[in-house]
Amino acid sequence: MKFHKAPYTYTGEVHLNVLDLDRSVRFYKEVIGFKILEQESNRVVLTADGKMPLLIIEQPENVTQKEPRRSGLYHYALLLPERADLGAIIKHFVQHNIRIGASDHKVSEALYLSDPDGNGIEIYTDRDPNVWIWENGKVAMSTDPLDGEDIIAESAGKTWDGLPTGTVMGHIHLHVANLPETEVFYNALGFEVVTNYPQALFMSNGKYHHHIGLNTWNGEGVTRPKAGSVGLQSYTLIYPNESSIKEAVVKVESLGARVGSAGGGYKTEDPSGNGIVLRVE
Repeated sequence: MKFHKAPYTYTGEVHLNVLDLDRSVRFYKEVIGFKILEQESNRVVLTADGKMPLLIIEQPENVTQKEPRRSGLYHYALLLPERADLGAIIKHFVQHNIRIGASDHKVSEALYLSDPDGNGIEIYTDRDPNVWIWENGKVAMSTDPLDGEDIIAESAGKTWDGLPTGTVMGHIHLHVANLPETEVFYNALGFEVVTNYPQALFMSNGKYHHHIGLNTWNGEGVTRPKAGSVGLQSYTLIYPNESSIKEAVVKVESLGARVGSAGGGYKTEDPSGNGIVLRVE
């Protein structure tokens, strides 16, 4: 988990709009294994360790269904501490007939599913960074079949009892309208491209395999969703100190982005309208 604490800039809590808050709370507690940290009539903050917020789900007053082919969330990704934890949650999903996808990305092993509103979720563990293959500043990633049996074997004797305490928000993956423009924006926030895919790029701070994924798989030039629709409201980037966050703010403002204040930090949005909260660790 060294890429998700200072001196790195990394992803923090994700804030989603949902259609039915009670339904979503049941899903996130019973299926994913979150605990409730804070609860209001239209908003719930979820955690793995009882202290750090990882996911905020909110039912806006005039919420509308998720719109197809828009910018916004592709998936958010929960990083588990150990490979055995991944095996335990695979067994949990099988026992409860939860449909999942799965991939081996060389740098990580991952499961994929969606919440009741179609918001994408990845749950994964990293391979040791010492076995990641780097060449000319780019890390080798692929989408290969996952050896689920081997992962389950590693979890022998371990039962799923909710998200482990050390779970963090590993990365965020977004639908955007234009990759070159978006790359410039996230460069200004302190991230560099470490992998290119067809119609996608992956960016990180400090040579992680990626803190941010960006794609145009919904189409070039896609429009942003309407305010109040199901999907991403915002996600958080956590900076190691005041100087790094102020440098990022100055750089994105120089690109024409609007930056406001948000609870001791800042808020802005990328060129495709994806909301971002910036704060210090």
